[in-house]
Amino acid sequence: MKKIVLSLTFIGLLLGMTSTELVKYPVIKNTSFNVGEKLRYRVTYGFVDAGEAILEVKPTSKRENGRSLVHVVATGRTLGGFNAFYKVRDVYESYIDKQSIMPWLFLRDVNEGGYKINQKYRFKQHLRKVYTDKKTFKVPMGVQDMISSFYKARTLNFNNLKKGQVFSFKCFMDEEIYTLKIKYAGDETIKIRKGKFKTHKFVPVVQTGRYFKSEDDVQFWVTADKNKIPLLVKAKIPVGIVKLHLVEWNGLKNPLSSKVK
Repeated sequence: MKKIVLSLTFIGLLLGMTSTELVKYPVIKNTSFNVGEKLRYRVTYGFVDAGEAILEVKPTSKRENGRSLVHVVATGRTLGGFNAFYKVRDVYESYIDKQSIMPWLFLRDVNEGGYKINQKYRFKQHLRKVYTDKKTFKVPMGVQDMISSFYKARTLNFNNLKKGQVFSFKCFMDEEIYTLKIKYAGDETIKIRKGKFKTHKFVPVVQTGRYFKSEDDVQFWVTADKNKIPLLVKAKIPVGIVKLHLVEWNGLKNPLSSKVK
């Protein structure tokens, strides 16, 4: 009997190891960012600085299913007088696979004018599942979260871009799977507080029932260099236009060669 039990245990362990080893993870070539990068943005409404957002890529000893990860932290907050009537304190965290640029853990702690959201999503990419506190969802391998999508987009191949070209990938947020699509709208040289930059311009592909009704509702410009940093975002809202623009950067993987001297 002991021999049978030991044999079954050995077979079970062997099968478990084999199933893990047989999983084929995507391999994404990342030449755009690394650990130590820090980007700071200002959020403006009209001519007023309403808030700021900071994105950092940090090291971590955490591993998932034997995979090495990086820890990405995004924080957002209102500034000055905006705190008096609509105070925002948001923290988003994502533990991203170094080789596949896909998330294994996503944390969201949002407090916006007293409205609070706390989310914890465990991505089991090898099982093609996401576990929340209450439910389990089936997802495709490589599915992104709200924060990892930002970094995934920076690994897309922008060589030989053609106007109208569309890029897409899957994202899991608010317990749903979305297909995020962005369309290349041409190259432009734009000016922000930190100077002039050569950029690639993109717009979201509008989908029925989604957030934006027109491609003009959101526009964003990405540095035309190896870093592929979102430099400026413009979004139309019912009461005006909100802008997100880069004001500080540290620890870039490549020279910011898109900056016009």
